[in-house]
Order: sequence, then C-alpha cells, then structure tokens
Amino acid sequence: MSKKHPIVAVTGSSGAGTTTVKRAFEHIFYRDGITAAVIEGDSFHRYDRAAMKVEATRAAAEHRNLSHFGPEANHFELLAGLFHSYGETGTGKKRYYIHSDSEAAEQNARLGTQLTAGQFTPWEDLPDNTDLLFYEGLHGLVVTEEDNVAAHVDLGVGVVPIVNLEWIQKIHRDNLERGYSAEAIVDTIMRRMPDYIRHITPQFSLTDINFQRVATVDTSNPFIARDIPTADESFVIIRFKEPEKLEVSFPYLLSMIKDSFMSRRNSMVVPGGKMGMAMEIILQPIIERMMDARRV
Repeated sequence: MSKKHPIVAVTGSSGAGTTTVKRAFEHIFYRDGITAAVIEGDSFHRYDRAAMKVEATRAAAEHRNLSHFGPEANHFELLAGLFHSYGETGTGKKRYYIHSDSEAAEQNARLGTQLTAGQFTPWEDLPDNTDLLFYEGLHGLVVTEEDNVAAHVDLGVGVVPIVNLEWIQKIHRDNLERGYSAEAIVDTIMRRMPDYIRHITPQFSLTDINFQRVATVDTSNPFIARDIPTADESFVIIRFKEPEKLEVSFPYLLSMIKDSFMSRRNSMVVPGGKMGMAMEIILQPIIERMMDARRV
C-alpha cells in the first residue's frame, strides 16, 4: 500500500455492476480534478480471444478446468507486479484488450496498428504524474499461493449481485449480444464455477466496501427467467468492513439517501435505483482523504 501512489481496485464479474461504480469514480475524479491511471482487468488475460478458444478446447479434451476466472488464463504475476511498481514509483506498464470493432478502430487510430476485436494492444507506459491507479475487473484483490494482488490495494470495492441474478444477466447478455445458445451459456457457467468459488468469491472478504444487488422478484430458476430484474426491482446491500477506518457516518448517509436503512451495524440497504448516487456519496470523501494524505 502507498499513500503517495494509492491504488483503488474495483472487483466483480462481468455484468455485476462494475460499470456503475466505474462511472461513479469517473464523476468523483472529474469533480475533484484527479488524474487516474485506468487499468482494465481484461488486459491481464493470458490469451487473446482466438487463443482462448483453442486452449479451452484443449483443456476440455484433457478434462482440465480453464476459465477467465482462474490463474491459468490470467497473468496474476504481472498484475501484482504493476500494483507493486505503481505503489513504489507511480509507474508501470499497461495494455488494452479490444472488445469490439469500434474499440479496434479507436486503438488503431491511436497506435497506427491493424488490430481486430479480441486482440491485445502492445504494452505501453502508464501516463506520467497520475494521482492514483484505478483498476476495474475480475481480480483486483485476488490472492493465490504465488501472487498477492490484494496486498498492494489501498481501497478495495466489491460489486457483486446474488449469484442467481448474476447468472440471469450473463444468460441474457450472452444470448442477445453474442448469439450464444442457452446450452452453451450453461456449459460456460458450469465450467467457470470451480474458479469462481476459489478465486472470485474470496476477494469479497478482502474488500473495504461491498455493493451487493439483491432482486425483490423471483430469481429462483435463473435459467428460465424471461428478463433481467430492473433497478427498481432490487435493493443494494452496502457492507463496510471497517466503518471506523473509513470514517463512515451512517446517520449522514441515511439522511442523504431516501428510503435507505441499516440492516446490521456495518451494513446499510438502499433502493436499487439509488446505487450510483450512493456510491458517489460514500466514495467521494474517502478518495478526497486519500488525496489529502498524498500531500502530507
């Protein structure tokens, strides 16, 4: 950890709501004039899209488990190395994983390359003189026998829906946006489950704050759900690991967020539609104190 070069890590699986928390941080950074080095977790995958398909087919034939949730498909050592380097010196290397044709066009225009969706850009230096490093992805607080990414994180934020809701979101996204069959999506969920249990779930015990979305409609069989529960059909449980350390004022938060309430001494509940606002109200003073500590 580093007061001079702090690291903020948002961890949660795809579709969990990490985009909402990323947007909340962007608003905070803009309002406070903070320059962040932004790191996307996908950029530390070991294989590009084509190579991953080959490796997954090989692993299945050999009865091995391989998924983007686990260490075999990721460079945890490079991620831990980046966090260590940034915490020490404010420097490091990053790259991008290109998700779409529009992203490919943007990166090719910037770099003068001819990359396509599913490939990585070359490694490049982080921008100079950034105020903090902001990571958003699957493994911001991952810990294995070989690598401890969490040890370098100054503020860890978990974003995770209950698992049935997460599956509903994945099924609908992969079917509508990627054209995958229901059978293929279920196979992917089954293949990922061991790595999810070993490498994703434990991170949410290490985070400083968790935002967990819980639907208020029936999600008991996610494989037949016709639609994704809306924000208004949800609550968000916000758990603070050490409220005193973060200087959390629950009376203030309850007064600022309509219809919120306490469920435990360190947990509050807010309406699903207030998730983004709650994030900004909670996180802005924490980030501002981190910036104040840099100047001491």
